[in-house]
Amino acid sequence: MEALLLKNFLRSKGLMTGLLILFVAGLISLNIGKHFLDKNKEIIEKTAHYQQESIAKNVEFHPKEIGLLLYYVRFGLVNDIPNLAGLAIGQRDINPSLQSVTIRNLEEQKYATDLMNPMYQMLGNMDFSFVLIYFFPLIIIAFCFNLISEEKEEGTWSLVLSQSGNPLKMLRIKILIRFVSVLLVLVLLLIIAKFYLAISFGAAFWAFILTAILYVVFWFALAWLVASFHKNSSQNALILLLSWVTLTIVVPAGINAITVNLYPVPEAFSTLLESRDGYHNKWDVPKEPTVAKFHQHYPQFSQFKHPEGKDYSWLWYYAMQQMGDDEAAKEALAFKEKLKKRNAFSSTAGMFFPSIHAQLSLNALSLSDMDNYLNFIEKLENFHEQKRLYFYPKIFTEAAVSEENWKKFGLEFYQEKPSLNWLKMLLPLLIISTLCVFWAKLKFRKNGI
Repeated sequence: MEALLLKNFLRSKGLMTGLLILFVAGLISLNIGKHFLDKNKEIIEKTAHYQQESIAKNVEFHPKEIGLLLYYVRFGLVNDIPNLAGLAIGQRDINPSLQSVTIRNLEEQKYATDLMNPMYQMLGNMDFSFVLIYFFPLIIIAFCFNLISEEKEEGTWSLVLSQSGNPLKMLRIKILIRFVSVLLVLVLLLIIAKFYLAISFGAAFWAFILTAILYVVFWFALAWLVASFHKNSSQNALILLLSWVTLTIVVPAGINAITVNLYPVPEAFSTLLESRDGYHNKWDVPKEPTVAKFHQHYPQFSQFKHPEGKDYSWLWYYAMQQMGDDEAAKEALAFKEKLKKRNAFSSTAGMFFPSIHAQLSLNALSLSDMDNYLNFIEKLENFHEQKRLYFYPKIFTEAAVSEENWKKFGLEFYQEKPSLNWLKMLLPLLIISTLCVFWAKLKFRKNGI
C-alpha cells in the first residue's frame, strides 16, 4: 500500500509542479538575500573608503581650526550583518545598518536613513522567511485539503474501509509522504543557502532550521486536524485558506493595530522638536547659561571658559549642540522605552500565533529584529559620546589639526550574538502542533476511524 500511495503521489503532475514552484521561489529568495548581503557589504566598503577620503579632504580644507573641522567630519559605526540575515532580512531593509555621525547634536542624526523608492518599500523583500511563512503553507494546503474527501468523492473510501484493517494508517502514510516531500524541499533550500550565503553551522543556524521545520509541522498538523472533520474538498480548502489568511495577514495586522494604540509614540516627533529647539534658540540667549549647563553635564571640562566679551567660541557652540541632546533626552528615552514595549508585546502576543512567532524568531536569530536595532542605537550613543569626550578637550584648547593622526579613524563595528532561548523559541510551535494532532485524534476516534 505504501508503494502504491507513493507512486500515485509521484505521478501527480499538480503536486510535482507545486514542489517545483516552491523550490524555485526558494531559490529566488536566496538570490534576493545574497543581493542584500552583497549590497550592504559594498556600502560598508565604500563608506570606509569615503570616510578616510572625506577626513583627508576636510583636514586639507580646514587645517587651522579643529572645531571647524569637526563640524564636518563624520565617523561611521556599522551594525554587523550576519550572513544568516540573508534568509530573514526583517527590519534591516528599513533601519540602517550603518550610521555616520558628527560630534554635533545626535538626536537629529540617529534615525537618518537612506532614501528609498516608496514602491519598493511597499512591496518589501521576498526573502526566504517570506517564502517560508507565506508560500509553504499554501503548498501544504494544496497537498492536504483532500486527504479523505478525495477518496469519498471518487467513491473509493468505502473500498478502503472494507479492504483496509486500518484506514487511519493509510491516511497517515498519505500525509507523511507529503510532509517528507515538502521537508526535503525545505532542507535542500537550507543546504543551498548554507553554501550560497556562506552561513556558518552555528547554534543560530540550527535554531533557524528547527524553527522552520516546526513551522512546516504546524501547517501539516492543522491540515490533519481539518481532514479529521470529514468535510468535502471545497469546505476543507475554504477552512485552510481562511486559516492562512487569518494567521498570516489578519492577525498580524490586528496585533500591529493594537500595539500602535496601546503604545503610541508622539515622542518620535517631540524628540526632534526638543532637540532642534534645544540648540537653535541658544543663538538668541546669553552664552553663559548655556556654558554653565554644559559644565554641569561635563564637570571635567569646567576649566574651559567662554571668552568674555566674545559672541562666539567653539566651547559655546558645542555646548549649544550638547543642549539639543540634553533637552531632548527625556523624550528620546520615552521613545525608546515605547519601542521596547511594542516589541515585547508583539513577541508575547505572537507566541499564540505560529506565523507571527516563527517570523519574529527567525528575525531574532538573524539579528534583523527591532531588539537588535535598539541595541545598535544604544551603542551608537556610546560611540558618539566617546568621540565627544575625545575631541572636546582638543577643541577647547585649540589643538593643532596636524597633531592628530586622522588615519586611525576608520569604521567601527558593533557585533551582537543572538540570544538563544530554545524553550521560548520552539515550545509554542510544538504545543500548538501537538494540540492540533491530539484534537484530530479525538475527531478520528469519534468518526470510528
